[in-house]
Amino acid sequence: MIKSKKPRISLVGAGPGSSDLITRRGFKLLQSADVILYDALISKELLCEIDENIPKIYVGKRCNKHSYTQDSINKLLVEKAFECGHVVRLKGGDPFVFGRASEEIEYVENFGIPVSIVPGVTSAIAVPQSQGIPVTKRGVSSSFWVMTATKKDNNFSEDLKLAAQSSATMVVLMGVRKFNAIVKTVAIYRGNNTPFALIQNGTLVNESCVLGTLGEAMSLYSKIDVTQPGIVIIGNVVSEHPAFFEEELQRVLHDYM
Repeated sequence: MIKSKKPRISLVGAGPGSSDLITRRGFKLLQSADVILYDALISKELLCEIDENIPKIYVGKRCNKHSYTQDSINKLLVEKAFECGHVVRLKGGDPFVFGRASEEIEYVENFGIPVSIVPGVTSAIAVPQSQGIPVTKRGVSSSFWVMTATKKDNNFSEDLKLAAQSSATMVVLMGVRKFNAIVKTVAIYRGNNTPFALIQNGTLVNESCVLGTLGEAMSLYSKIDVTQPGIVIIGNVVSEHPAFFEEELQRVLHDYM
């Protein structure tokens, strides 16, 4: 049987959550797709904006709820490319920031299938920004570290301790379930007065943010829904959050009075 469509794959970053944070290039590719394989954190609003005649296959992986293994996703990409033509692999955030994109590219290119990549707005920067927290600020923090709380072997990244010993802003992705351990580790090097923020459902209407210092973190843990993913930001830039600034102002005024 002669196939009329040449197999090709586009890896598209959908951004941090809100449907309007995908790039124009990414959205155009979605509209030209023959089939879309999408991740868990892709907004329903974005999927509803895509032609309903384009098949959309959910291949999301959440904690203990994997619809497909990574090997299965790799094979499905190849299968659908040869079967349908243009496959868009829609990934949350940016494909190359803890997105396993390199593994998928390596696999499909073994079959001679061309791959194009569309960068996405990464949650590591956009989500703190949505709460008014800059990851850098002159005179406060001149750099930032982005790391995952959990590696393939389920252990902390070694960079967590290294970053804690620096003055850089720390942005920890996928760290909600290990929040207490993260706080204990970082507090050893930075002290209990270091500000932190834990943001969940970033850029969405139900976005939530827990603010405090490392010394208060354990008592604030009950406010966190550990079933939802989130981002932990640690560093003095967190004090730029409007609520944190207001709280500190009230403390100063109280002490002064």
